[in-house]
Order: sequence, then structure tokens, then C-alpha cells
Amino acid sequence: MLKLGVNIDHVATIREARYRGRTTGEPDPIAAALICEHAGAHGITAHLREDRRHILDRDIVKLRESIKTRLNLEMANSPEIIQIALRIKPEIVCLVPERRQELTTEGGLDVVGNLASLIDTRKKMNAAGIDVSLFIDPDPRQIEAAAKSGAQFIELHTGAFADKFHDANERDKELQRLISGATQAHGLGLSVNAGHGLNYDNLQMLRQVPHLIELNIGHSIISRAIFIGLANAVREMLQLMENYPASS
Repeated sequence: MLKLGVNIDHVATIREARYRGRTTGEPDPIAAALICEHAGAHGITAHLREDRRHILDRDIVKLRESIKTRLNLEMANSPEIIQIALRIKPEIVCLVPERRQELTTEGGLDVVGNLASLIDTRKKMNAAGIDVSLFIDPDPRQIEAAAKSGAQFIELHTGAFADKFHDANERDKELQRLISGATQAHGLGLSVNAGHGLNYDNLQMLRQVPHLIELNIGHSIISRAIFIGLANAVREMLQLMENYPASS
């Protein structure tokens, strides 16, 4: 069964637009996470950025205390955030690139160029009982390096596929890259997740990508929730994910 991890960063973004610097505010990302769980989400994803632009330290603590499904902590490979992850102990961390000027994570992690430091972080996380995922583009060199790192998962960056979705030729090229990347990763013993830019329109085509275990989706679900409510938005996405082709 293809699993859904709901990214609640955008709930915190709305809160911080009005209540930045305060100890309380709405909407509450923890309440949103619990609604997502109740609606059937298999996990909750949150990105604790170094600049704390949306999710805050207190959110991660409360999430760890409150949710019953898997907590996926997206994070930069930085000493401060590493120590927080080791203290909070999410079920899994997803290491992502992070730039201050970006609106959201743009592009995949350069595993090839940072292999030694990623191996060091992976060992620390695994020793604490935390699985490690690397957010990478569907590039053969990066996938091979991810396998060398000893990470348990990769998360294929689907942003290029989503951006090119309405250009049939470019979309098909990006889809083929995802298919090839997932096939290569699976053959190297990596478990494969995917995410970034996935929505209610492009999700069906992603069914052609084999070996997927979990999709991490945030913006589209939160956007849809404005019109139909968060629980219904999660359920609609889960319905689109039903009957994903099983693969060995």
C-alpha cells in the first residue's frame, strides 16, 4: 500500500504570518497533524529550518508528544539541527538542502559532494534508532552515492516533473527520470519515497513510477483544505493513491 505523509509546514507558515515571535497563534500545526492522522494519513512531515521561518522547536516537541503515526523530520545537515533530531528522536529524518533565499526546498541534496559528512550524520541517526532518508534528484550519480552513504531511504525530488506537467514532452522526460531513478534505487537496496509539487492533478501519472513506499505532500493538501476542510482533503488524496501497483 502506498503511504501518505502530510507535510504541515504550510499550516505553520500561515500562523507565522500573523503571530511571528509570539508563543501562541493560529492555526495550530499540531492540531492539523492530528486531523490528518484521524483522516488516515500514515505519517506527518515537518521541516525544522535553520531560520525557523515556519515550524518552530516547540512544534517539533509537541508533534513528538502528540502524534501516533510516524514523524518525518526534514532537516539540513547542520550541527544544531542534528542535535535536536537526536534529542527528539523522530522515526525518520529526511536530509535536505537548505538556502535562506529560497521559498521552499529547491533541488535535491548533493550527496556526491557531501558524502563523508552525510555518512557521519547517518551513523549518528541510525545509532539512535532513527532511519535516514536523502532528498535527491533522480540522478544516477546521486542515487549511487545515496546507496554508498548507508541511508535507508531516498526521497525522489518530483519538483521538475510537477513544474513540467503541462508540457507533455518535458513531463514525459521527467517522468522517465523518476521511473529510472526509482528502479536504480530499488536495485541498490534503497527504499524509495517521493515528494515535492505533487497534487491532485499530477498524482495519477506518478503511478507509473515503481517501488514507491510513501509520498510526502503538503502544499496541495493545505490549499485544498481551504475549500473542503483538512480531513476531506487528506481523504481525497488517499483515494487517488489507492491501488498503486504492487512491485517486488
